[in-house]
Amino acid sequence: MALRVLAHFVPTDGVRQFLAPYSDWLDIRYCAEDDDETFYRELSHAEVIWHVLRPVTGEDLGRATHLRLIHKLGAGVNTIDVPAATRLGIAVANMPGANAPSVAEGTVLLMLAALRRLPQLDRATRAGRGWPTDPTLGETVRDIGSCTVGLVGYGNIAKRVETIVSAMGAGVLHTSTRDDGHPGWRALPDLLAASDIVSLHLPLTDRTTGLLDRAALGVMRPGAVLVNTARGPIVDESALVDALRDGGLGAAGLDVFGAEPVSPDNPLLGLDNVVLTPHVTWYTADTMRRYLTEAVDNCRRIRAGTVPVHVVNGVNGGSGVSGVSGGSGGSGGSGGSGGDGVERVSAPAWEDVAPE
Repeated sequence: MALRVLAHFVPTDGVRQFLAPYSDWLDIRYCAEDDDETFYRELSHAEVIWHVLRPVTGEDLGRATHLRLIHKLGAGVNTIDVPAATRLGIAVANMPGANAPSVAEGTVLLMLAALRRLPQLDRATRAGRGWPTDPTLGETVRDIGSCTVGLVGYGNIAKRVETIVSAMGAGVLHTSTRDDGHPGWRALPDLLAASDIVSLHLPLTDRTTGLLDRAALGVMRPGAVLVNTARGPIVDESALVDALRDGGLGAAGLDVFGAEPVSPDNPLLGLDNVVLTPHVTWYTADTMRRYLTEAVDNCRRIRAGTVPVHVVNGVNGGSGVSGVSGGSGGSGGSGGSGGDGVERVSAPAWEDVAPE
């Protein structure tokens, strides 16, 4: 009997070709994330969901009478009702580190595009306004190698970003749940005040929601650049818009937003000093191959009655084997080894969160 999988995304030809060799034991049904009719029709039959971003609620899980595993294609499981899954005996697994190379490169891309005013220069050149050279470039544009980059969170992605920007000559600071003894570690307020570029690399939890609020943004250096490839609600979006408008911040590079898809009337879309991408820094052919390889492996484990890897809620997916294999994280975390987190500017206590 083939294992029934609901893949909650539209496959490319490359994805279908990659998965074709497993068709003798995997019955994969695809569903676009905005196609609720197909989703609910298939949900009652699915034993495994390959989940991307469309939230999976407790109500959804109540309809999933055969579901054994939700496998997040990525790290953050904040779009899954993990407590409900746990109550229903459904395993939730993620893929810590699988998207780290792609997100790290996408992060540096946004840093450079914001720092070098790439979108504005592209538009001006296309409109015939590229010459003569804008003299303000010589006063406002900087080499990343002359900057201090502050990493909020210090997991797989952040460490790859550190490697890249260090090779370009940048100084790097980081903050995490506790002082790790590294000379680059700083408490969050000190990191914000000392960094020319601040980059966010932590999961969304109750404790990190709104972490970069108006007060935190006010601590940042005048003209600093904020990059967020983690989760949108970590930043107070209204306060960010004000800081970008009044010159408190020089620019921002954003791959994530408080509400997704982004509303056409979101004021961030009208700001010239913001570089935007639609939550796709993770999305490359290389990441998809890593995701699919791990997803197929966990399906094989479920089918064989062994424990899936990287389960974050301690449920074994009906394998009959207690415990979990591989890394695990908290209900709002993303698994992986070691702690990674941040401190609110207004709060003295450290908060444990798992690396993004």
